[in-house]
Amino acid sequence: MNFLRGVMGGPSAGPQPSGADTIQKLCDRVASSTLLDDRRDAVRALKSLSKKYRLEVGIQAMEHLIHVLQTDRSDSEIIGYALDTLYNVISNDLEEEEQEENSAKQVDDLGSQFTEIFIKQQENVTLLLTLVEEFDFHVRWPGVKLLTSLLKQQGPQVQQIILVSPMGVSRLMDLLADSREVIRNDGVLLLQQLTKSNAAIQKIVAFENAFERLLDIITEEGNSDGGIVVEDCLLLLQNLLKNNNSNQNFFKEGSYIQRMKPWFEVGDDNCGWSAQKVTNLHLMLQLVRVLVSPTNPPGATSSCQKAMFHCGLLQQLCTILMATGVPADILTETINTVSEVIRGCQTNQDYFASVNAPSNPPRPAIVVLLMSMVNERQPFVLRCAVLYCFQCFLYKNQKGQGEIVSTLLPSTIDATGNSVSAGQLLCGGLFSTDSLSNWCAAVALAHALQENATLKEQLLRVQLATSIGNPPVSLLQQCTNILSQGSKVQTRVGLLMLLCTWLSNCSIAVTHFLHNPANVPFLTGQIAENLGEEEQLVQGLCALLLGISIYYNDNSLENYRKEKLKQLIEKRIGRENFIEKLGFISKHELYSRAAQKPQPSFSSPDHMMFDHEFTKLVKELEGVISKAIYKSSEEDKKEEEVKKTLEQHDNIVTHYKKVIREQDQELEELKQRINTLTSQNEQLQATVTQQVSQIQQHKDQYNLLKVQLGKDTQHHNSHGDAFQMNGIQTEEVSKLKEELEEWKNKHELLQGQLKEKDSVIEKLNSSRLEMGTTEQSSQTSKFGGLEHNNELQKELEMLRSQIQLQSAEISKLQMENQKLQVMNTTADPMLGDSGATAATSSELEGRLEQEIKELKREVKALSEEKESLKQHLDSSSSTVAILQDEKSKLQREVAESKKEQDDLLVLLADQDQKISALKIKLKDLGVPVEDEDDTESGDQGDEDEDGDEEEQD
Repeated sequence: MNFLRGVMGGPSAGPQPSGADTIQKLCDRVASSTLLDDRRDAVRALKSLSKKYRLEVGIQAMEHLIHVLQTDRSDSEIIGYALDTLYNVISNDLEEEEQEENSAKQVDDLGSQFTEIFIKQQENVTLLLTLVEEFDFHVRWPGVKLLTSLLKQQGPQVQQIILVSPMGVSRLMDLLADSREVIRNDGVLLLQQLTKSNAAIQKIVAFENAFERLLDIITEEGNSDGGIVVEDCLLLLQNLLKNNNSNQNFFKEGSYIQRMKPWFEVGDDNCGWSAQKVTNLHLMLQLVRVLVSPTNPPGATSSCQKAMFHCGLLQQLCTILMATGVPADILTETINTVSEVIRGCQTNQDYFASVNAPSNPPRPAIVVLLMSMVNERQPFVLRCAVLYCFQCFLYKNQKGQGEIVSTLLPSTIDATGNSVSAGQLLCGGLFSTDSLSNWCAAVALAHALQENATLKEQLLRVQLATSIGNPPVSLLQQCTNILSQGSKVQTRVGLLMLLCTWLSNCSIAVTHFLHNPANVPFLTGQIAENLGEEEQLVQGLCALLLGISIYYNDNSLENYRKEKLKQLIEKRIGRENFIEKLGFISKHELYSRAAQKPQPSFSSPDHMMFDHEFTKLVKELEGVISKAIYKSSEEDKKEEEVKKTLEQHDNIVTHYKKVIREQDQELEELKQRINTLTSQNEQLQATVTQQVSQIQQHKDQYNLLKVQLGKDTQHHNSHGDAFQMNGIQTEEVSKLKEELEEWKNKHELLQGQLKEKDSVIEKLNSSRLEMGTTEQSSQTSKFGGLEHNNELQKELEMLRSQIQLQSAEISKLQMENQKLQVMNTTADPMLGDSGATAATSSELEGRLEQEIKELKREVKALSEEKESLKQHLDSSSSTVAILQDEKSKLQREVAESKKEQDDLLVLLADQDQKISALKIKLKDLGVPVEDEDDTESGDQGDEDEDGDEEEQD
């Protein structure tokens, strides 16, 4: 132990051994000591020496340390020391003093070499994964740091070992759930290194619920207001989503896009923009762009764009866009993010067009952004972002293109000058003294015309007032005037790109361009000159513009027909020289950069020469223009014939498409009518069913009354029973009377409606007889027949009105026929018109006969329907008659019961009289009659009378 104290810096009596000797002795102690405490002390000493003597400890102790990890798993302390020592040896995170002594290259090589030694045996990495699973802090934390360092040094090799290890990635995912923030945060750093450039591991991590856990951590840390942990989580999310279509789809399907919205709720005051908050928000915006990048598959990008609109994320981004006090770099990145969220998505583009800036009066966001783009005092990066936003707004958005161009047309310009439109800003930038504004405005206007021949023609109507007293000139003429004045290269390149886009695939624009006699000589002069390298780009664009004027020329101008222009090129430039100058465009370095991605990204304003969409146009036209220059006049004629044939074919196809579309609309209308008639039929059937059920209910009530009446008639033994039955019958009879009154009211109502319809039919018949000619009458009858066929199931009154109208038409046609016959008989046979009149009358007769047959069939169908309605009414009236018969029967039975009751009362009265006479006779004969008997009999009689009264009640 004295030796160890000397190594650790304690007092020592003898000379100090060298570092290498000490490390060798410590390694021997680790390898040979049988006591765990001795080995633990030796490993702790190696840890303290590992930073200063990194090379020596790595060479001599690595094997012993790995052996300790394998054999002393039960002691967490020695395992922690061993892991820390290995981390110090492999990691390149040295202190500043040590960095000054060693060059960075040597440090990198040293760490990489030790990493290669460690992972040479794959079991070492597997052992390390097992140790990372330990919950003990002194084991897990050093294990996470060591594994992270291994991934930094030899990422692909370590990734492959972890990927083939059983549950390797899953074991590392558990680090995100650790309650100790230090381990959790270092686990995020470990997963960052693990997921770099490895799609397979990225998918496994994503399906191990990484998105849910990382978003929870970001929320717990305070979203954009959080610390560096939020930054690390966002970097890991970027690793998982960037260029990984599977994970992007999983992120969208898991509804994680909705959880991104709170990230951008920065508040209204926008104060306190710390450096960490700016970094976090910048990464959050980049993460949104990863999901909607133009390089992603179109379907995936479109679905993410729609999800961002529906969850309110786009609205939140537009709020930041129009807010005040936002840092410039955040504002620039927000503009770029909004650009890609709306690019090619009509719904999002329409919403962005409706966004207004919080100014007084409110201005559209597009106008405010364009004001920044053409303002030379704004930062260059911001102006590029605004241009990209405008391009994305117009990408595949013909509606937006039309709105922008409409602000330039004479009919829509605000005469009062109170508001500035997008078109006015673009024109102002196009003719500004700032070359960058010229270029941006020209490219923006070219995007407004992209793949839209209609707007190219409309833009020819735009007139500009150049100066007071001079007549206005067209926008096309003004562009060529500026071009010929010898402005800056950037301005001329922008104008030439605008003109090439404008004239391509638009023969009318080509004609307007060639109509100016100065344009063709200017282009040929520019192409023919031998200028420096800076002007070669302008020469190439001039050659492209002249080639477009030839390829899309419709030969409407005699002096500038295709053949004459090609002869002019042959004489003044030479075909080979022309093709060579045309090739200058695609060979330029700036052209290659612009063709890579849609977003304009330039290191400086001087490099701002080409637009991404224009590079596509050059690629499309360069070959066809080269072929067109070498074509003969006969080949041109053949090509024109082919074009005309194709145009005719396209017109035929368009016509049939229109017919099919109209038929589809008619089918939809007919389907709607069928659905309406079906619903009406169902309602009528439901009404009939209800009425049938009511009739059945009435029958059941009648049968029940009949059965009750029979039972009471058989079992009644007293007059009280007869009175009770009489009460029941009276109540049921009153109900039947009410039902009968209801049926009568319904019948009267129907009769009234029929009378009203008959009067309307008579009015229509009388007015119809006074109007129309023969041709109009025949068309009206056909239309009536069609309406009848379509609405056969409507109400009976409508059908009857149609019958009256058609009968009126028949009478008109008959009268016309008679007139024609009279004309035929009275006409001069020498005029030669008798044959035509006879043919006309025979044709009318045939039409009349056909229409009469059709009307007869319709009348027959209507009569059948009328008969069915009559049968229904007869059945209802028969039911009423039956009910009336039953009522009369009940009334007769009630009368009979009353008669029987009266007879019984008469008998009782006779008996009372006889009893009183007998009592008188007994008294006369001297037979005593007791008073109690009289009293009892009187009481009994009173009781009988009271009982009878109660039963009557």
